[in-house]
Amino acid sequence: MRTTASYPNSVSTPAKSPRAALLTLGCARNEVDSEELAGRLTEDGWQLVDAEHGSADVVVVNTCGFVAAAKKDSIDTLLAAADTGAKVVAVGCLAERYGAELAANLPEADAVLGFDAYPELGERLRDVLAGRAVPAHRPVDRRTLLPITPVSRPAALAAGPVLPGHGWGPRVPRRRLDDSPVAPLKIASGCDRRCAFCAIPSFRGAFISRPVDEVLAEAMWLAGTGVRELVLVSENSTSYGKDLGRPGALEELLRALAAIPGILRIRVSYLQPAETRPALVTTIADTPGVAAYFDLSFQHASEPVLRRMRRFGSRQAFLALLDQVRQRAPLAGVRSNVIVGFPGETEDDLAELERFLTEARLDAVGVFGYSDEDGTEAACLPGQHSEGIIAERVARISELVEQLTAQRAEERVGDVVDVLVDGSNDGNDGETVGRAEHQGPEVDGECILTDPATGSFALGDLVRCRVIAAEGVDLLVEPMELIAPAGGKR
Repeated sequence: MRTTASYPNSVSTPAKSPRAALLTLGCARNEVDSEELAGRLTEDGWQLVDAEHGSADVVVVNTCGFVAAAKKDSIDTLLAAADTGAKVVAVGCLAERYGAELAANLPEADAVLGFDAYPELGERLRDVLAGRAVPAHRPVDRRTLLPITPVSRPAALAAGPVLPGHGWGPRVPRRRLDDSPVAPLKIASGCDRRCAFCAIPSFRGAFISRPVDEVLAEAMWLAGTGVRELVLVSENSTSYGKDLGRPGALEELLRALAAIPGILRIRVSYLQPAETRPALVTTIADTPGVAAYFDLSFQHASEPVLRRMRRFGSRQAFLALLDQVRQRAPLAGVRSNVIVGFPGETEDDLAELERFLTEARLDAVGVFGYSDEDGTEAACLPGQHSEGIIAERVARISELVEQLTAQRAEERVGDVVDVLVDGSNDGNDGETVGRAEHQGPEVDGECILTDPATGSFALGDLVRCRVIAAEGVDLLVEPMELIAPAGGKR
């Protein structure tokens, strides 16, 4: 994912203010980080401009360091930014994870900054413009430190200004970078799990929940900017509240968020199957305003592979969880990700994964080929597969997933769905597009409204529709009624 922005509702800045552009790669958590960086820069007197216009003095690239392909995309983006003639600064996960090593191997980047530089980003960018040397970030294992979220700086929160435009709530240094009616909302940062293939805890740190009041304050601010759907993001949403000593905190948070005026839909992402409690299933399935949507990180279905991954579960356990979900919400959407080619994975293991996928009836599945990650346990495991075998298995599972998710979409023909118009498909000229509850932003397909009068629908409208056909994972839907106009209530 790469996002740029046209920066609506620009804050007035002096004509000679330095100009910065932000490019964002990776997940929705990075999108939130970029909007917080945008807020900091605006407060510090910077003018935000579109990177594509070539008018930036500095291009800040918020990188992703999750897997090999994401790292390559980040480096390619940094190199392309350098070709514009602007100064280039790397931030984000790749910069945090590799720091000085990245700086040494990528001289095109004028600075490589870690997470701890974010509060002083504007000053560091001025150093870059002035030709002053900015020391490259020196990585450390974040699991040994306090987490990186603003929650870890309570003194700074207490001393900072209140939420912009309001006389209450903690400071949320965030600025919207687009006018989408959908926005991610970070509820926690870091991860305490030790999956064998994942390096995220080493550079994102230990898990810590944001205080409920802070999350609600930011959600209310987002609602005031026109947001209609909130997507709750973290490294592991099912752990929310455990560090606060509050079992059931996520369920409480969901009910509170769903009561915020103007917010029509709450969507939870990044659920750990082993931690998805019956009470959470019930809350997601039964709470008005919470999407019946389950983003369950299965990763595999063979029990031996899962154990080598340092994860829990099995094909039978995962199917039982899905049965529980569908008993509460028969039309619930379920998406997941799987990794194939993990060290020691056998043909029997792959067949077990295929059986699970065939029986699970998932709406969307991301298929990833295993790649070694520096510093992880899996990189040292025996039974490593060649790149060719991994590519073949990715192709095999991807083909199956494409067939199965298309079948699942066909099963929805005739259903009535509530579609949030978000204009996410720029490729269909004149068509109004949006997403139903079972479709997460950008990754799960979309609904295309087929009625000739769809031009009357606005960004942020919630429209009740009937599904009349499927095209892959996308649905063709016929509008029935406008149930919540943009800016109004359901």
